[in-house]
Amino acid sequence: MPPHPFRFGIQCRGPAEGDGWPALARQVEDLGWSTLTVADHFDDGLAPLPALVAVADATSILRIGTMVLANDFRHPVVLAKEAATVDLLSGGRFELGLGAGWMTTDYAETGIPLDRPGVRINRLAEAIEVVRGLWRPGRFSYAGAHYTVSDLDGLPLPAQPGGPPLVVGGGGRRVLQLAARTADVVALNVKLDAGVIDERAFPDGVPAVTEQKLGWIRDAAGPRFSDLELQVRVHLAVVTEDRDRVIEELAPGFGLSRQEAEETPHALIGSVAEICDQLVERRERWGISYVGLSADQLEAFAPIVARLAGT
Repeated sequence: MPPHPFRFGIQCRGPAEGDGWPALARQVEDLGWSTLTVADHFDDGLAPLPALVAVADATSILRIGTMVLANDFRHPVVLAKEAATVDLLSGGRFELGLGAGWMTTDYAETGIPLDRPGVRINRLAEAIEVVRGLWRPGRFSYAGAHYTVSDLDGLPLPAQPGGPPLVVGGGGRRVLQLAARTADVVALNVKLDAGVIDERAFPDGVPAVTEQKLGWIRDAAGPRFSDLELQVRVHLAVVTEDRDRVIEELAPGFGLSRQEAEETPHALIGSVAEICDQLVERRERWGISYVGLSADQLEAFAPIVARLAGT
């Protein structure tokens, strides 16, 4: 099968005061990005779902998404209804990113229990079944270890038949296998067992580990693997004419060797042409076609988006 076309998502937090949010959304759309996504943390960033409705209202073709909602923060019945509503209000432009939760401070500061990863992933698996079930016409019932739903008609139905595309990802084996079996988009990230993003995370994103993760995904997905869109979260992105110097300076702080920093899919460093070549090579090698970057790269990566998006 031909590779999935490239698309690019930008993760935005604000501006927290909200006044510049519609203008930012229009800029993202005008620069050719596929998707504006919002994270789900108890910090000073905007709340994801209402923020995304405002983005949809300010734009016409830009897709919107969560990257990703923490399942522990919402009951899946509530989430199914809210996600369907966002999909309707956006004219079918919503993508639901859902994960098991990871950032320690989100739990510590709210008092929400941080269960061990296996419990959170089991709960996520049940939540996906509930959400998918409520997006189908008719009444739905479910009895699991974590959730029970009794003859509920999940209205309104989403604008997209069957519901918005589901994005599930992470860095560990169990969550990636779950994503492979249930999601439309599998999002590859580094493992965040420490509950923070620091130098301990990035050795988990080196090429050998990436290939191991893709093996887990391929085995779990079976025949549906070719239909999956593979996304990667890029944590280190620098557009520069002096790639060698930047890699030499930054690699040690991320716990990576020079070669690892050059090849990890979680970093993009170089000129516009060099980064385009990196992305094409990584799609050929790993099948990764959907690239997620932070808002501080909105303008710097616009020439790369212009060259590769849709190809």
